[in-house]
Amino acid sequence: MPSICSIAKRGAIIGLSAALAVPGLPVAAWAQPVGLPSMGSASSAELSPMLERSLGQAIMAQGRRDPTYIDDPELSQYLTTMGRKLASFAPGGVPDVEMFGVRDPEINAFAMPGGYIGVNTGLIVSSASESELAAVLAHEIGHVVQRHIARGMTQQNQNGMLMLASLAGALLAALAGGGGNLAVGVAAFGQAAAINRQLGFSRDAEREADRAGFQMLTKAGYDAQGMSQMFARLMNASRLNEGAGGGSWASTHPLSIERMSDVQNRVRGLPASRHVDSDDFWYLRAKMRVVQGRDAVSLRSAGQQLQDEVQALSGVRRSAAYYGLALQAFQRNNQAEAERNLNLAAADGRNSSQMAKLGVDIALARKEYPKALELSQAAVKRWPDQRALGIAYAQALQSVGRHTDAQEYLRAKIKQWGNDEPSLYQMLAQSEERNGKPVEARRDLARFYVMTGAFAAAESQLQQARGMSTDFYEQSQIDVQIKEVKDKLAEERQLLERFKSG
Repeated sequence: MPSICSIAKRGAIIGLSAALAVPGLPVAAWAQPVGLPSMGSASSAELSPMLERSLGQAIMAQGRRDPTYIDDPELSQYLTTMGRKLASFAPGGVPDVEMFGVRDPEINAFAMPGGYIGVNTGLIVSSASESELAAVLAHEIGHVVQRHIARGMTQQNQNGMLMLASLAGALLAALAGGGGNLAVGVAAFGQAAAINRQLGFSRDAEREADRAGFQMLTKAGYDAQGMSQMFARLMNASRLNEGAGGGSWASTHPLSIERMSDVQNRVRGLPASRHVDSDDFWYLRAKMRVVQGRDAVSLRSAGQQLQDEVQALSGVRRSAAYYGLALQAFQRNNQAEAERNLNLAAADGRNSSQMAKLGVDIALARKEYPKALELSQAAVKRWPDQRALGIAYAQALQSVGRHTDAQEYLRAKIKQWGNDEPSLYQMLAQSEERNGKPVEARRDLARFYVMTGAFAAAESQLQQARGMSTDFYEQSQIDVQIKEVKDKLAEERQLLERFKSG
């Protein structure tokens, strides 16, 4: 099963991995995964969960600047909801996991320190069922549960430690630059992938992740066949690619017959069951087919595949294909074609939160702001838990100049979704600025930067806010915020210096 240790190439995110590797690192070290020293209990020499999470946050703070990172509330909510559902059935405790999407056609998913799990668009598009996708995520969560990443990273392996020091150096450079250097951000994410590729997981670690993942998959109500079906698909892809580069999974993370047989035996030992795929799965799968297109050729291919599905399929899958075509037309700025395909997607009374969101986006693009407000208001009433629709509604309120209403709505949603949707603070700051509240705007923008790990930018906003304020009590509050941000920045620097010198 793919994981961060297996990444050999992942488009733009790790396209620089080879160039960023530590000079003088022997090529042989890349070819032989070092595995884990044992499958016993975690040793005191390992990263503590708190330090591991901090390292993951530092990597993500820069990784979010990578052009292939997908900043999409619909996808993030779907993946993280699925991941947390699976994690709630993890053996030995519930890990803190956060999923994010990566624009890359390669079939892969990967875990990073601290429970951050990246999911390639290629994996989503190639999954024939929701259970197949869940199987891969469950396997990656299995690595998180067993703390394989932390245990592998803290082995006393010279090459691994050199690469970890190089990663820490890249992150420190990003901090020194205020977090605004995209090239350094890409380097940090790329080196994180390279380190885990160097570490590798042993056969015992893979079996542990398989078994933990299988338990989570079945207890969460997904079809156990999803794991064996995905294993078979990946094994077949490995054979097809053998000798021709093979991609990350085929070259560094081969699926053994033993692992395949173990999963199949476990499936046979369970009563037959069938999981009904959610509509969200099919609409987001169609969306990711469009999103992962990077050039004219891949976009044409995606369009043709969606057209083929329109002709061959029925029900929700046909609707999802029309939605994908509508989204592709919207991205080409052809609003008339987008609306036409969206109407076809809604045939037979079908609807989804994704379709509703695209309808609002089309209205906003046409500057039909009252219509956008009407559509988004109806959508949030029907799907109140969908964060993307909540954001669209706030945008519609802002578009018609109702910034006071937007502030009230955004503050309510921050209480509900704030930890998972930092952009709400950014939008709140925009409305506060428009309403003549520059101090509040900068304080809330600082909160957005803190949540995304850009501590230097957060401090800058707070310093501006303090300079604008004439209220002693407010200035004192801002001083406290500035100290908290400086402390967090210092803690992150100390953590990275520790790895750099380690």
